Amino acid sequence: MSAPAPPSAGAFPSPPGGFAPAPPPSTRRNVELLLLGAAAVITTVSLFLVEASQEQSITWDIAKYGLAYLALFAIAHLAVRRFAPFADPLLLPIVALLNGLGLVLIHRLDLADQQTAAYNSWATPSPDATQQILWTALGTLVFITLLIALRDYRTLARYSYTLGLIGLVALAIPALLPSAFSETNGAKIWIRLPGFSVQPGEFAKILLIIFFASVLVAKRELFTAAGRHVLGMEFPRGRDLGPILAVWIVCIGVLVFEKDLGTSLLIFSTVLVMLYIATERVGWLVIGGGLLALGFLFAYRLFGHVRVRVETWLHPFDDYNNTGYQISQSLFGLATGGLAGTGLGSGRPNQVPFAKTDFIVTTIGEELGLIGLTAVLVLFLVFVVRGLRTALAVRDSFGKLLAAGLSFTIAIQLFVVVGGVTKLIPLTGLTTPFMSYGGSSLLANYALLALLIKISDAARAPAPVRKKEPAPLADAQTELLRRDAGRPEAGPLT
Repeated sequence: MSAPAPPSAGAFPSPPGGFAPAPPPSTRRNVELLLLGAAAVITTVSLFLVEASQEQSITWDIAKYGLAYLALFAIAHLAVRRFAPFADPLLLPIVALLNGLGLVLIHRLDLADQQTAAYNSWATPSPDATQQILWTALGTLVFITLLIALRDYRTLARYSYTLGLIGLVALAIPALLPSAFSETNGAKIWIRLPGFSVQPGEFAKILLIIFFASVLVAKRELFTAAGRHVLGMEFPRGRDLGPILAVWIVCIGVLVFEKDLGTSLLIFSTVLVMLYIATERVGWLVIGGGLLALGFLFAYRLFGHVRVRVETWLHPFDDYNNTGYQISQSLFGLATGGLAGTGLGSGRPNQVPFAKTDFIVTTIGEELGLIGLTAVLVLFLVFVVRGLRTALAVRDSFGKLLAAGLSFTIAIQLFVVVGGVTKLIPLTGLTTPFMSYGGSSLLANYALLALLIKISDAARAPAPVRKKEPAPLADAQTELLRRDAGRPEAGPLT
C-alpha cells in the first residue's frame, strides 16, 4: 500500500503575511461575573440563616436587601466591563463578598437591638442595615464615577501637591472645630453638622498616598543618595530626612490634638512602607521605626488619654466596668465563638459596645468562629496580594508605588483592627474595611478600589499594536520584469 500523498499547499491556506492572527486577549470578565454571583448567593443565604436563627418569618426586608445588593454589584460589574475591561477579575468580587458579609452582620445586630428595645419597652430603633445599603449605593456611585472620569490614573500625579494639601487640611479640620462638632468617644475625628457628618481622615489617607507616590517618583534621587553605612545597612544623609520628619510631625499632631492613635499609625506606617519600596533601603525602616517608638513614648508620658489606652491594653480587667469593659467583652465573645462559632444569629455579639463598627471582627469571631474569621482574613489577604501583583505588573513607577501604597494601607488597617480587638496591640478606633457600618469608611474604600482597578486594567491590558507604516519609496524593493509573449514563465531578470 502506497503512503498517502501529502496535502497540497492550498489545503491549509495561510493568511496574508504567512502568520495566523493572534487570538483576542481575554478580559476574564465572565469569571468576575461568576464570582459576583457566588458572593450574592452566600450573602442571601446568610441573611436567611440569620432570620431562621432568630425564629423570625422571612420578610420582604430580606428580599429587599438581597435584590439591592445584587443590583448594585451588577451595575458595578457592567461599569468595570465597559471602562476597565482588563482589570483583575478578583478585586470586585472579594469586595462584594466582604461588603455582603458586613451587611449580614449589621442586620443580625439590628435584630438584637430590636429585641433589646422590645424587652425594655423602648422605642424600636431604625435598622442600620438599610442605611448601610444606602452607603453601599453611594460607594458604588463613587466607584463608577472614578472609573469613568479617571481615564488615566497617571494624571493624578500632576495634581499631587494640591491633593496632598487637601489631605492635610482634611486631617486638621476636626482638631480646629469645637468638640461638640468633632468629638466622639474622646477622639476628635469627625465633622458633624446638622443632618451631615463625615470622617475626613478616611479620605485624607488616600490623598496623602497619591501625594507621596508622586513625590517619591519625582524626588527619587533625594531618597536614594549615598549615605552612611552602619552594620551593613545604608542610612540616608541627615539633610535628606526632612520628608520623613515632616510626616512624623503631622502624625504626632494628629495623635496629640485629635487623640486618634489609629490614623496616625496608619498614615506613618504606609508612608514608611512606600519609602522602603521606592528605595529598597532597610535604613529608612530603622529610622522610621525609631521615630514611631519615640513619638508614642513622648505621647504616653505627656497625654493622659494615651496612658489610659496603654493601661487598658495591659490590664483590661483591672477596670472592667469602665475603661476595660469593651476589650473584655470582645475577648469573651471571641472565646465563646471557639473554633466553629455559635452560628449566624445564635450568639450575643450585641454585648460588645460598637459591635457594628470598631468591633465587627468580634462579631465574626463569635458567630463564625476561628474558621470563619480566618476565611475573612484570607479574603483580605488575597485582595492585598492581588493589589501587590498589580503593583509589580504595571509599567510606570507612579502606578507601582500608588498600587503598593493602597494595598498596604488595607493590610495595615486590618492588622491594627484585628490586633486591637484581640489585645495584641492597644485599641485604636479604626474600622474594618468594607465590613464595618459607616459611610465615610465605605466611600473612601470604594474610591480606593476604583484606583486599584484602573491601575490593574493598565497593567493587564495588551500593548497597543502599532500600524505598520509603508516603507519609503527609496527603500522599497524593486524587481525588473521581462515581458515575453512566447514565454509566460519568464520571471525577473537576475
